[in-house]
Amino acid sequence: MNEAASPAVEPAFYTQPAFLTRPRLRDWWAILHPPYTLCHLSFVVIGACLIGPVNSFHLWMTVLAFFLAVGLGSHALDELQGRPLRTTIPAWQLGVAGFGGVGAAVGIGVVGAIQTSAYLGIFIVVGIVFALSYNLELFHARLHTGFSFALSWGAFPVVTAYFAQHANLNLAAFVAAAFGGLVATTQRQLSIPARNLRRRVARVEGVEILHDGTRVPITRESLLAPLESALKLLCWASVVLAGALAFSRYNVL
Repeated sequence: MNEAASPAVEPAFYTQPAFLTRPRLRDWWAILHPPYTLCHLSFVVIGACLIGPVNSFHLWMTVLAFFLAVGLGSHALDELQGRPLRTTIPAWQLGVAGFGGVGAAVGIGVVGAIQTSAYLGIFIVVGIVFALSYNLELFHARLHTGFSFALSWGAFPVVTAYFAQHANLNLAAFVAAAFGGLVATTQRQLSIPARNLRRRVARVEGVEILHDGTRVPITRESLLAPLESALKLLCWASVVLAGALAFSRYNVL
């Protein structure tokens, strides 16, 4: 069977929330990539709450820094590269949000380094490289790889948040970082074909023939459903784990 091209297909499953009616607000919502940003920030909480005690101020400042650098900054810079989310936000606004978000995160990091350890400066420099190089495809896109994504999106926030709390690293932090990297890798492997179906595929052709002869049409929706369902569950699973660790550190019943 043939599925006709549909220009109405959204570039991502989260770009048109029902509670937002103004197009510009929906554009900025899309820029934040809410499910993925929430997953990313959960890695920060996991790293910070891996062992106690937990300094609440340092935790929230670390969460804010990663939100600004990645949730806002990196995603805004990514939208400048070809408009993958098809937003109508002016380029100058994306530039201000992108570089401003990263810059504000650096400022928070510098304050954190003064309060905890000068070695936090190493994390700041690495974070800047990750935030700018992946989305702007710097260094001939050598860091625009699956391995770089696993490090920057999953592992890096875990070890950074841990160090911001305790000014040191141990084996537990690196094992938790591996968890973050594996989740990030899984998310990327699911999102790539989902994005391809939504943004590049003009039509889908095919049919499944079951053993009893039943013919089941293959459509864009039938291919997207398991991918995006798994992505949603993966993001929420990370959030649930982060919440469990936070509750345990703060003795929330």
